[in-house]
Amino acid sequence: MEKKEKIFCGSGKKRKENWLSITINPDKIKDHIQEFNGNKFVKLNVNIKPEPDKYGKDVEVTIDTWQPDKAEVKHAENNYKETFKPSNTDLPF
Repeated sequence: MEKKEKIFCGSGKKRKENWLSITINPDKIKDHIQEFNGNKFVKLNVNIKPEPDKYGKDVEVTIDTWQPDKAEVKHAENNYKETFKPSNTDLPF
C-alpha cells in the first residue's frame, strides 16, 4: 500500500487535556464527502503536534483518505461468508 500525501483541511489548539478546538476549511473537504445509509460524512484525522507552529496551533486536521485495497475487501467478504454459513440443523421451534 502506497503512502498518500496528507490533505490538510484545518488546524486548532489544545485547550485542556480533553478539549481540542479546531477550525475546518469546507473548501478542502467538499471533494471528500462520502455517503452511507443516506447520511453524508467526512472522515478526518485529528493529531496533536509535538510543538506549536508559528501561529500557536498545536493541532492539525487532515482528511482520512485510507481505502482498503481490493484484495483486503475480497478476503473480508470470503471470511464473512465462511463464518456465517447457514447450518443444515433443524431448528427447535
